[in-house]
This record gives sequence, C-alpha cells and structure tokens, in this order.
Amino acid sequence: MNTAPNPDLTSTIHLTSLRSVAEPVHSLLQQAGPEVLSVLKELDANSAMLISLIGPNRGSRYLIDKESTTIGRFPESEIFLDDITVSRNHALISRANGGYLLKDSGSLNGTYLNGSLVLDSALTDGDEIQIGKYRMHFFKGSRS
Repeated sequence: MNTAPNPDLTSTIHLTSLRSVAEPVHSLLQQAGPEVLSVLKELDANSAMLISLIGPNRGSRYLIDKESTTIGRFPESEIFLDDITVSRNHALISRANGGYLLKDSGSLNGTYLNGSLVLDSALTDGDEIQIGKYRMHFFKGSRS
C-alpha cells in the first residue's frame, strides 16, 4: 500500500470582497426614518456623525464633535465597538482642511471605506466605514 502525503487543500479568502449589494445611501436614510433625518439636519458645521443604517448595530449613532475621535475596543474610545475583531485602538477620525480624515491606527483586521481596505482617506457624505462587524455611514454637519 503506497500512501502519498495529502497536499494541504485549505486556503484563505477575505470575505470583505463578498459584501452584500448595498442600497443607495439616500434610500437607506429614508428607511431609517424621520428621526435620523432630523438629527442629521441639526448637526452644526463643526460636527459629523456615524450612523449604522444596516447591520447588527442598526440605528446606533456616534457624534463626531472633536478635532479627533478614536474608534476601537478600548472602553475609553470615543466610539467603543465591542467586538473581538476590532482592535483596542483601531482607527481615528480627525478634522483636516475643512473636512474629515479616516486613519487606520495599525489595526490587525483593517479599516474599510466603501468596501476597500484603507490606511487613511478623506471622508465624504454617505461613505460607508466598516470596522469588524460594524458598518456605519458618515455624514457631515450643516445639511439643508
């Protein structure tokens, strides 16, 4: 009986490339209801907000009203995300040149902007940020 060694048949894939097809942000906002739209209209020019319009924390809102806002699993993070796939100091959102910048803080599993892995990137209205299992949309203040 000749027993040849079995080759390793396992492989690794990144599931983030298998994202569900997302609806347009304006459609998600309409489904979120009038309360969310009202909150967004009340944001001033010096603030922004992350809102979970889909996913396990749907309805959660996170105000961004400082020069920099930390995101992570560390309980003292301004945006605390309790998930093992989120690093303690995962990402940072900061004001820069009248806009906002998303920066990964050397996280283990990465920070995704609109489905793409990013180290740092400017944010625009409606952008989807994914950190671990959390999917949030970014909105700047001063909406009319």
